[in-house]
Amino acid sequence: MSVLAIDLGGSKVLAALVDGGRVLDRAEATTDRDAGPEVWLAQMATLARPWSGQFAQAGVTATGLVHAGHWSAMNPATLNVPLQYPLAARARAALGVPVTLANDGHAAAWGEHVHGAGIGQADMVFVTVSTGIGGGIIVNRALVAGRSGMAGHVGQLLPMTIDGGRFEDSASGRWIAAEAAAQGQPGDARAIFAAADRGAPWARAIIASSAGKVAALMRNLQLLFDPGLIVVGGGIGLARGYLDLV
Repeated sequence: MSVLAIDLGGSKVLAALVDGGRVLDRAEATTDRDAGPEVWLAQMATLARPWSGQFAQAGVTATGLVHAGHWSAMNPATLNVPLQYPLAARARAALGVPVTLANDGHAAAWGEHVHGAGIGQADMVFVTVSTGIGGGIIVNRALVAGRSGMAGHVGQLLPMTIDGGRFEDSASGRWIAAEAAAQGQPGDARAIFAAADRGAPWARAIIASSAGKVAALMRNLQLLFDPGLIVVGGGIGLARGYLDLV
């Protein structure tokens, strides 16, 4: 039987019916960041309803810290999650099937390792550049989660030249939109990329700044792990021209 896969992110809730590495069907809804977990769980159930009876288990991924079935925010600006929210149990109740819970970057790293760009690589690092920035690490063909699930959260690294803050606050999709707004050009990251495609110098400069910082992150990851491959994903990471800039 197929498996239900759900990703709860800062911009959208994405659901898919999957069979191994094949996506059979998919649906999505915009995440209301201020609504709270109960609303997000209801969105999951609504998205999955057309596939009722076609899956007997679900994999749920979420941005933030995931450990022992519980979920907490690592950066409340992305999604403000209650501390130690029992997401695995609540998702099982909402979906009516057993649930495996994972951090989104960890799950994406493992997915790329077994089904995607990382096939055949013993060691690889995955980095997602999206609403926030996250990642996952594969060493000796095993996912590195760490003692408490914190390993691979590259977007939470503390910039060496800044007091406090997080790396993702200076390069992510949220940062791109905030930087544009500060320059009198309000809009989400998608709108900024569209402006860059039209040749707007301010938009191109903002995107280039983000890409330059992400490139420095990649270099640091290379120095730390020297992986066979670094795989990039996410709505920003896969936006046209962004990876070329990195």
